[in-house]
Amino acid sequence: MNRKTRFRLISALVCWGFVSSLAWAARAASPLPPFYTHWVNYTAANGFPAGEVYCVAVDGQRIWAGTEHGLVLIEHGRVKQIFTRADGLAGYAVMSIAIDRQTGSVWVAALGGLSRYSAGKFTRYTVFSSGLANDLVYSVAVQGKYVWAATAGGVSRLNTWTHAWRIFSVMSQPSAPFKEPWAYALALGARKIYMGLWGGGVVVYNQRRQTWRPYLSPSNSAEILLYRNQGLISNIVSSIVHRPRSKSFWVGTYFGLSGYDGRLWHNYLRQDSGLASNFVNSVALQGRRVWAATQRGLTEFDPATHVWITYRPANWRALDTATPPPLGRGEILITAPHRPPRRIATATSLAHNYVLGLAFQGRDIWVATAAGLSHGFASPTGDQHALR
Repeated sequence: MNRKTRFRLISALVCWGFVSSLAWAARAASPLPPFYTHWVNYTAANGFPAGEVYCVAVDGQRIWAGTEHGLVLIEHGRVKQIFTRADGLAGYAVMSIAIDRQTGSVWVAALGGLSRYSAGKFTRYTVFSSGLANDLVYSVAVQGKYVWAATAGGVSRLNTWTHAWRIFSVMSQPSAPFKEPWAYALALGARKIYMGLWGGGVVVYNQRRQTWRPYLSPSNSAEILLYRNQGLISNIVSSIVHRPRSKSFWVGTYFGLSGYDGRLWHNYLRQDSGLASNFVNSVALQGRRVWAATQRGLTEFDPATHVWITYRPANWRALDTATPPPLGRGEILITAPHRPPRRIATATSLAHNYVLGLAFQGRDIWVATAAGLSHGFASPTGDQHALR
């Protein structure tokens, strides 16, 4: 190596080190999100149904929660009404809720069928009364005149203007390129529909071109990848969320968290990140931040700074026992690059560490857990000093 080549190499390394230092400094100095330090829980003690809460949706000042005992409406901080099959709901176990912003209708996916709540009345849709592919409905989403439902027999689409149905499945004609018919999750883009399949990965349907693109684990296995960032981390997809005006989407699986930026995959495990658990029940987006509802707490992740923040009860390990102790204090666990993990104690906490879903109401957050619904209030930004 001659002197000129050596000089260029050393200059490039110094420049790379300087840029890396600036990037790390910028990352460390980036503004941090507010903490959720105060929680109010809705349980049997204040009129909420006992047991698991599968999902939650925000409709202005109204909060809708899906539980194992039906659909719950909360207004002004109080339980206003609990809807069951006796009221016309298709099933007791409510897995997903979608609000039609144009009509005000509430669509409810349940283990028993699909329901529409409008003008104080329910309309049921089942295999025998409609074009629903299966009565086990895990997710529902509204896209203008279309209502999409992910079921155990594929994905169904209802045109609310013409009342016509279409089924997307391996068993339909024309068939969809599903490795498995069991559809579990939906995310709607402007032109594309993102479908998460249980054991079949992610399938994206382009409505305008009527074309399909599947995303499967490169190992063609339901379980985890052998090498990092090869592709979708697992074919067992529990949830999916799409970032508007982009090609990116995030996928929750029972073997980790995956993000696709339109070109590359980025996978995260509890073992090599701040993710609370590899068992991810649901994912959500809040600005650039990604939220994962897991079986060991609620995790917030900022891809720009690689800071992870997990919320859970301080006695979360004991809550998984047959006779869990009374709920006590909470903890916030912060995992940041080049820094040891930090824990911050809070006087209140989530109702349980097993988290199934979440939704945002302005700066507030609503969280569905295995033992009730939790309402988190954002703290003043001055509390962020604990991260620095």
